[in-house]
Formats: sequence, C-alpha cells, structure tokens
Amino acid sequence: MNKPLINYYGDLMSLIITYVGSKGCVMAGDKRSIGFLGDREQREVLEEEMYSGKIKTTEELLQRASQLDINLKITDSVEKVRNLGDVLVGEVKLRTTTETRRKRIYGTSSGYHQVELSGSEIKNVKSGQSSIVVFGNKLTKEIANKHLQKYWKSQTSLNEVSKIFQRIMEDVAQSTPSVSSQFDIYMVHPRLDHKQAMELLRTTIIEDVKELEKWREELKTQMLEQRRDIQMASRILTQGEVGRVRKVEGNEVEVILAPGVEALDMQWNVLSQEGETIVMKMNEPSPLSLGDLVVIEDENLCVKKSKTPLSCEIILCKSDK
Repeated sequence: MNKPLINYYGDLMSLIITYVGSKGCVMAGDKRSIGFLGDREQREVLEEEMYSGKIKTTEELLQRASQLDINLKITDSVEKVRNLGDVLVGEVKLRTTTETRRKRIYGTSSGYHQVELSGSEIKNVKSGQSSIVVFGNKLTKEIANKHLQKYWKSQTSLNEVSKIFQRIMEDVAQSTPSVSSQFDIYMVHPRLDHKQAMELLRTTIIEDVKELEKWREELKTQMLEQRRDIQMASRILTQGEVGRVRKVEGNEVEVILAPGVEALDMQWNVLSQEGETIVMKMNEPSPLSLGDLVVIEDENLCVKKSKTPLSCEIILCKSDK
C-alpha cells in the first residue's frame, strides 16, 4: 500500500485522522471538548498558548486558566468518529453566535467525501479516491505529519495503519491538552471500486444529513418548549389576591377569579380567566362566607380571614396582558 496524498484541514479542538485506500478505510478521533468561560481577551490568550504548544498538559492548562480567571469545562466523552456500516464518519464543529458549522469526512474503500455544513445544509463537498486527511490545529498536524513520514512504509496494511494512528493519537495527547488521551478508532474494508464507493457515500450522506436535520428540529422544539416553560413559570402567582368565594358545598369551594388572574392546566392552556369560576377544595369542611377573599400568602393558598387552607389541581397565574 503506497503512501497516499496527505490533506490537512485546520480545526482547533480536535484531532481526526482518516486513511482511505483501495483496501479499506481507517479513522481515529480524540474525544475532548473544552468550554472556556470568562473574559474574551483572556480566553484568547489562553487558547493561543494552548494551540501554539506553550501549554503542554491538562494540569498546566488548568493552572494557567486559574491565573487568567478563566473557568474551564473539560470533557473526554465526545463522539467525533462513527461507524455507519461500511462507511466511517468523522466530524468537527465550529459554533458561532449565529450558527453551528460542521466539517465531516465520510470514508470507505476506494473513496471519500468531505462535507461542510451550516446547520443541516450542505455548503461544500470535496471528493477523492485515496488520501490521508487530518483535521486538527497546527501543532497536532505537525506531530501527525512527523509520524506519518517516519512510520509509513511502501506497503502498509490496514492493521499497520491502525497502529500508526494509535501511536499518533497517544503522542499528540502527551504534547497538548487540546486533545484527549482517550480516542476512538475504526476500520472498514468492503470490496468496492471507486464508482461503487461514490454511490455508497452519496446515499449514506443523504440519510445521515436527514437524521441531523431531524435532530435539529427536535432540539429546536425542545428549546422552544423550555423557553415557554421559563416564560410561563415567571407568571405563576406566588403572592396576592386570587379571588372571592362564590359558593361552598361540603369541602368544595367555588372561587371567582380576581382581575389579572387566570387558571391554566399543566400544559399552560388557559382554563379560566378573570371573572370566571374555578373549584378548590378544603381538607375538611369549614365555615366560609360568600365573598371571603382567597389569597396566596407565603406561597400558601388559603382563605385570608380564617386562614383555611385550600388546594386546586391547576396553575394560578398572572394574566398575560
């Protein structure tokens, strides 16, 4: 297996290495994600020191972050490479304030596609038949290149490629905290010519992007629901007048809602508005008078005059006016 063309693509927080040849595809990716919280200029200083190689270990990174008053959230569980049957997929992300951009490589025997996405929309596709593709920052790419130049042989099997990639991942993790010592590595070797590979990649990408679009829509719906929950929760009545007693039967109390008060169900649907009647309950029947004021005091629902506790299976809110 002759050494193929090596292509390098910049990404600061990942190392993903892909080999594609006529016999198969090997892909390795680290699992690190780092969140930086703090002053923007100080964050940029810290990132520059990390990506330039000045900071070499996670311990040094944490120490320097403390000096710059930057909080870090480091996780080593991100899935950056995946196995989709006879196709391997590697992905890096770049989040901005307005969008999430993704760069993916889909590889199999005799072919690969590099796909750039904005959200779930494909913006650019590059294809090839045989290559080594590296996603990483300047430092990680330099280390990867040295290993490839040193260990690659004129005839290298897929298993040997896997071992070389493993060595690269381990050595890079010892040189920079921008990637993790944990990594995933996969290998596939279906018998495909270039035409067959291109068709397999095409159908795989279509289905995978559809899944991404579906996931994004589900996430959008969840976020909208959470946002609505937060907005509605701010309207929940925790103090003040609720209404006045209209009728009492046993332990049931009909209450006319006060101006500016409404009753909602658990899905935030309006059940009763101001001036309309809702039913509350007393734990035990107690003498009440028509017109008695019902209030919430210290988050407790009760009749103001007698302090008789009341309960209801609805949400009492301030009207949305």
